[in-house]
Amino acid sequence: MARLGRVRHRALVRRATVGGALLAVVLAAFALSLSTGDFVVPLADVLATLTGGGDAGTQFVVLDLRLPRALLALLVGACFGLSGAVFQALLRNPLASPDVIGVSAGASAAAVLATMVLGLSGIALSVLALLGALLTGAAVYLLAWRKGVAGYRLVLVGIGIGTGLSSVVSYVMTRADVTEAQGLFLWLTGSLNGRSWTHFWPLLGGAVLLVPLTLLAARALPALQLGDEAAGGLGARVEPGRLAMLACATALAGLATAAAGPVGFVAFVSPPVARRLLPGHGAALVPSALVGAALVLLADYAAQHLIPGTQLPVGIVTSLVGAPYLLWLLARANRVGRGG
Repeated sequence: MARLGRVRHRALVRRATVGGALLAVVLAAFALSLSTGDFVVPLADVLATLTGGGDAGTQFVVLDLRLPRALLALLVGACFGLSGAVFQALLRNPLASPDVIGVSAGASAAAVLATMVLGLSGIALSVLALLGALLTGAAVYLLAWRKGVAGYRLVLVGIGIGTGLSSVVSYVMTRADVTEAQGLFLWLTGSLNGRSWTHFWPLLGGAVLLVPLTLLAARALPALQLGDEAAGGLGARVEPGRLAMLACATALAGLATAAAGPVGFVAFVSPPVARRLLPGHGAALVPSALVGAALVLLADYAAQHLIPGTQLPVGIVTSLVGAPYLLWLLARANRVGRGG
């Protein structure tokens, strides 16, 4: 019992240490986003402005221009990171993330159709993007169902559906006006450029609801990771538990996509980074959310300042990080005989 207590204590210490370090990185990246730019604001002035002080110019730069964008980057990264962690842990497949299995493509297709065909924007656009993600997730799940859901089968079905939805988006863009198509292309890359408070509030409202629901549903995750038969033998409600987690993860991905577009590879990369920081600690849901938040904040900072005078879409930077990891993962799977 004493040895078991020591092991548990070390695990708690490591979890707290890693969580504190990730939170510190997120806060540092957040402060950097508020402080630097064409108009540099010292951190002391940033803190004074956030607490109600500062002059009119500093308040405009920090509160109206930089704060909503930084908060949006933080929430978008956290939602994608948490969503990807649930998908990968539940399906026991490192390729199972919303941008790979078509969920982000479903949200993108719904948003593009809502914009081009129905002329919607704002909260209505976010709602339709969320519905598009949920419908796509349901379709992938039903088509992959064969007395249960296997990770690789769901990934393959999702890739097929995602490719079809991408074709729909491409067709709609070819029928659009040049100016509208240019704006859509920027959004489909994944961008935080020009984001304001009107984009942040719907995401915040959805995240306040979905994040606790996801963590609550994930209480059944350790049993489900053992397999359907073992989980059923332990008394877990396999299908309701799996559907609840998949629905929450799909909704999180759709919500983040509606706010910033399909920012590539965040949901794909964040969970394995968190699991490597906490080996043997399960799905690492909260650390994955923190890694996702830090990744998007740092990627957006790089997108704004990597090329002087040019603001890149944040999705370009995250893809530069995620694409090499995907190639490494596929090469590693082939070496061990699991490449398909």
